[in-house]
Amino acid sequence: MCFIKNKITKLFVVSLLIIGFYSCSNNDEDALNEKESALKTEQLDVSYGPGDLQKYDIHLPSNRKKTTTKTFILVHGGSWVSGDKNDMNYLVSMLQTNFSDYAIVNINYRLASLNKNAFPMQINDIGKVVAHLKANSTNYQISDDYAFIGVSAGAHLSMLYSYKYDVFSNINMVCSIVGPTNFTDTNYINNLDYSSFVSSMQLITGVNYNDNQTYYEQLSPYHLATENSPPTILFYGGKDKLIPTSQGIDMHIKLDELKVINEFTLYENEGHGWEGTNAIDTLNKLSAFINTHF
Repeated sequence: MCFIKNKITKLFVVSLLIIGFYSCSNNDEDALNEKESALKTEQLDVSYGPGDLQKYDIHLPSNRKKTTTKTFILVHGGSWVSGDKNDMNYLVSMLQTNFSDYAIVNINYRLASLNKNAFPMQINDIGKVVAHLKANSTNYQISDDYAFIGVSAGAHLSMLYSYKYDVFSNINMVCSIVGPTNFTDTNYINNLDYSSFVSSMQLITGVNYNDNQTYYEQLSPYHLATENSPPTILFYGGKDKLIPTSQGIDMHIKLDELKVINEFTLYENEGHGWEGTNAIDTLNKLSAFINTHF
């Protein structure tokens, strides 16, 4: 009996020590997370996959909380075959100045080439970024609320993911700056000013353009938007030699028909990007849209 009693006592003591150890560990971890979340910090080239380009920079604000801190995800352009997250650093600075309590994630994604088709590779990378952020939300002390800001091809990927692949409705807003929206637009197919479009799309997709319109519709945010699509803000140039103005105009009309909150700005005398007064106007309108809808 004494042996049994002593054994039970020892087990009880050991159990208390184990419980105490894990309690202290959890408390220490919570305290560490709280301490780190009070500081503004950044992590560069965080890997979200095994590829050299499957990396992102994350900029975390001070005094952030997992329950309330929202995140901007920036997606660079480059016709799906080039570009780099560093191209978006100017937006990082702007957002940090005007939205100091938001996190910012600036991403790279795998680039297309003759032997590497853009789709679904790049949209898979976007999904991996979102999944990686959600898996590390406690460590980062950020919520599962995201907004995309994309430029050109990055804007296309942002809308495509938000309209079709956001199955958990984590994307609360999307911004397209000169992003393609409809690959079946007759202004692409029949307009000599955009004669290189068809051949370029065939090279980066590996799919014949004229014989596979359904395939290209499934890559077009215009054809995929629904009444549940997130609030969307669109900026386009009237003299863009890469993107017909109809890409923005028709997307705006479609979102209106679906009663999706959206805003559209066409700078009649601008091309595929702009500086000066119109750039300031874009940032002001984007900031107002964020304040209202994100």
